[in-house]
Amino acid sequence: MNYVTYGGVTVGLCILGYEVVTWWPGRKQLMKDPLKHASRLLPFLLSWCYGCLTTLGVAGLIGTASSAVLGLSNWLGDAALVWGVGEQPGQLAARETFTPLSGPGACLVLILTAVFVAAVKKASDANSGVMKRGAWCGITLGTSAGVAGFAAVPLATAANWLGDNTYGRL
Repeated sequence: MNYVTYGGVTVGLCILGYEVVTWWPGRKQLMKDPLKHASRLLPFLLSWCYGCLTTLGVAGLIGTASSAVLGLSNWLGDAALVWGVGEQPGQLAARETFTPLSGPGACLVLILTAVFVAAVKKASDANSGVMKRGAWCGITLGTSAGVAGFAAVPLATAANWLGDNTYGRL
């Protein structure tokens, strides 16, 4: 498993901030039809969950791709922090412990990968970008020590439970 640095978390928070700002319809519009506007966040949130799951002990091509994205994000973020604000590079921002995926949970991530690829291919150009950014954000924030990292625990638990009950019942 690759660990996230302050730079990687910064990249993830930049992506999250970008999505929230581009999504924000304004207070008046949000109060008028909250369900409609909240549903516009769903592709990003589901993709975020998928990206988060790919960082939790998944090996093979999916784990390698996730590690590569995380490593690139760490590097980009660390470079931006060094040159932008003079911060030290490479400081770990990862949780001490994480909930790894079980074998059936990892199988579920493979299924989710097929679903994610199909959804990205089928989505419009705008939603395709949102979904890709959501997965990228999930990869960078999934193992962080902050609030986003705490979301990885219920996600991994749910994936393990669903995988265990799906494969255990077949």
